[in-house]
Amino acid sequence: MNKEQKLITNEVVKEKLATIYRDEGRRIYATLIRLLGDFELAEEALHDAFSAALSKWQSQGIPEKPANWLVSTGRFQAIDQLRRQHRHREIVAQLANESSTKVEISDEFALSNSVDDELISDDQLRLIFTCCHPAIDIKVQIALTLREVCGLTTEEIASAFLTSVSTMAGSTYRAWQAENSRR
Repeated sequence: MNKEQKLITNEVVKEKLATIYRDEGRRIYATLIRLLGDFELAEEALHDAFSAALSKWQSQGIPEKPANWLVSTGRFQAIDQLRRQHRHREIVAQLANESSTKVEISDEFALSNSVDDELISDDQLRLIFTCCHPAIDIKVQIALTLREVCGLTTEEIASAFLTSVSTMAGSTYRAWQAENSRR
């Protein structure tokens, strides 16, 4: 990066991040879900990556491939979080003198079904298949797909289904939790 690229104002970075979030946010999210194997962790990683970009890009410049930078940053921050949680559990177990099996956390997170990884290379397509898992009610499949793939809010989806926001939020949350437990 040259000096001109390094002298970026906060407003320029915010504008660029807003554009990336609007245009590529769902794709980045889908990729993080594939890499991390967890909806909630992927969502946290996405927001952490955008937050890190806001602070770093102003001083270091906007990278050539900002979406790739956001995926990498989100993934590494999620791995760090998982390691901290793992270490915390180890310390608590030691303090309580429990002899329990420790969970090993690897640096690579993959979906449990390797056949799907080979057959489905597109992360957004994989996310659609995940949202439309046969174990999930068809109405909730549609709502999850609209929320996770298309980025609609729970309020917008509830309005389209002519149901209350709390009912829709509860249905999608339960399906989301069930999908995370299947992984």
